[in-house]
Amino acid sequence: MPIVFKIDLMMVKRKMSSNELARRIGINAGSLSVLKTGKARAIKMSTLEAMCRALQCQPGDILEFVEVENENETQPLITE
Repeated sequence: MPIVFKIDLMMVKRKMSSNELARRIGINAGSLSVLKTGKARAIKMSTLEAMCRALQCQPGDILEFVEVENENETQPLITE
């Protein structure tokens, strides 16, 4: 999937555990894990808003678009 979650990076910057973030945004740890590993196919806007509020960041700080040649691939397409 060309959208990559960078939640772990923001959690490290904010020195916040997965359990603490899950508690603050009102989801269970398993659902947060699905988001962190990139296995989620969708995210509620209210969850994204709560995550940004808890991590004191913008959506672009935890979401990134990565171009890929084939949607089934996980490696970014590098063009020069």
